[in-house]
Amino acid sequence: MKKIFIILGIILTTVSSCSSFIEEESLSFVPADETYKTAKGFQLLVNSDYARLKAIYGGDPWLFCAGTDMYAEGRTPEPAGLSQYTQLIPSATGVEQQYNSCYQQIQSVNKTLYYATVTEPTTSLSSQIGEARFLRANAYFLLVQTYGGVPIVKEHVTAPVLSFTRNTAEEVYTQIIADLDAALASVGTATYASTGKVNKRAVNDLLAKVYLTRGYETFGTAADFTKAATYAEAAIAGQKLTLAFDQIFKPGNDLNLETIFSVQYDKNSTSTSPSTLGNNQFYYFSSYLGGSETKGGAPLRSYNLCPTGFALGLYTAGDKRWDATFMTTVYENYYDFFRKPTELATLKIKHFYEPSWFTPADRTAKQLELSTRWQTGSTVANGYHNWGTYSAEYTVTKNIDYTTIPVKKFDDPELTTPSSTGPVSTRDIIVSRLSETYLVAAEAYLKAGNPTTGLDRLNEVRKRAGVANATLAEFNIDYILNERGRELLGEYHRWFDLKRTGTLVARASAYHYKIKASNFVGVGGALKILRPIPQQALDLNQNKDFPQNPGY
Repeated sequence: MKKIFIILGIILTTVSSCSSFIEEESLSFVPADETYKTAKGFQLLVNSDYARLKAIYGGDPWLFCAGTDMYAEGRTPEPAGLSQYTQLIPSATGVEQQYNSCYQQIQSVNKTLYYATVTEPTTSLSSQIGEARFLRANAYFLLVQTYGGVPIVKEHVTAPVLSFTRNTAEEVYTQIIADLDAALASVGTATYASTGKVNKRAVNDLLAKVYLTRGYETFGTAADFTKAATYAEAAIAGQKLTLAFDQIFKPGNDLNLETIFSVQYDKNSTSTSPSTLGNNQFYYFSSYLGGSETKGGAPLRSYNLCPTGFALGLYTAGDKRWDATFMTTVYENYYDFFRKPTELATLKIKHFYEPSWFTPADRTAKQLELSTRWQTGSTVANGYHNWGTYSAEYTVTKNIDYTTIPVKKFDDPELTTPSSTGPVSTRDIIVSRLSETYLVAAEAYLKAGNPTTGLDRLNEVRKRAGVANATLAEFNIDYILNERGRELLGEYHRWFDLKRTGTLVARASAYHYKIKASNFVGVGGALKILRPIPQQALDLNQNKDFPQNPGY
């Protein structure tokens, strides 16, 4: 039986927006078959493969971040199933998002690979095929981590197939690696910042993550960790972390020399529907700030996926990532931090969030410093937030605007954002960057039995952050996870990190104020670690022997 997954109608979904590098445009009424057999038409197919990334990453990030140790809801509820597990069932809100969008990506790539066999030969054809296979591998990697074994689809399907069978997770990993090996042999080497295209560094980086993750599986081996370290080193390629941390996410600098792979956006690409296009990353990981209609032009916020007390407490004195990640000082006009950087010393202040390391003397000195700078209506009583009074769980005690600290690293200070565009941004979503690759290498070396080299890689990240080196005595998986938390807060990795390392239940139940270990116990006592196969997929599948995941 063909192992094909198609939800009727999904493959007909059109791409909703275009990338700054990747744009698809129909210039005539030439039949698609004829168009794709030309060099220009085939490039349109490759462009559409890239554009599919926006459906995977650009919407609500529940499947990447909800229900972990780092983020919890404030006063706006998160989908209860994905965030708390007790109500996690196959029809729960958000469960289907990656299943659908990743298979859209896979079908798009399959179409590209089909036409690659009949299109006009060009010098760029081989690299284009490699780029497409990378994108298919990335989609399958998201699927296998989230749902376990899923159907492997390699055929270009032109008519609905409503019966499909399930491959094992081991078979899916084999397919992912096959795609990436082929991609590595054919993609180019030009820097990502200059082309916006998949290159050998991006492939090496993804191979490192794939082997690292497979190594933890029951069918994984010690050799997987060794290979992960090797591919991570190839992706690092000797490059040091020389870019200041506050420059990595500086608006307008998303395509910097440390960006390995990203989902690219352009302001012009949202012009046809500015209230719906773009991405939602800046909308989360912060408190509700009062909205753009209030004085101060605060960005619209969802007030969920707010940092937990555990997440905030990961930072220590001198860590440059604290001020670069959070809007620790909110000025009278929120975006003045970006728009008036030379005037910050004199601008009026609306809120200040005290770090964990402040002593009573530090607090007294800071409050004295701010005494002449409060904006009208702000005071120590309502504008100064002591440590312990602005985490996600604190909203149970006090539930008003600015109760949790804003995350600024994804802010989009364009004049049209957010009052004219709603909860969307045209900043890129950085999927992979160099410091994360250092941390992948650190974990791979540790698991491969070479902790000394692993510690060196982790300390390169800490060196850039301005904090003391970790020691060999404290270097373990928990320490790596904490370092990933500090370095990558808000980036789309956390649920995968905890699931990969087998720490999801322990960490989520310890640090998320709405999760207990018992929340994970599902049908038959099985733990709900994988997300369930979506009910929609099961209902449309005429093969009723397709198995659901344990616990559901």
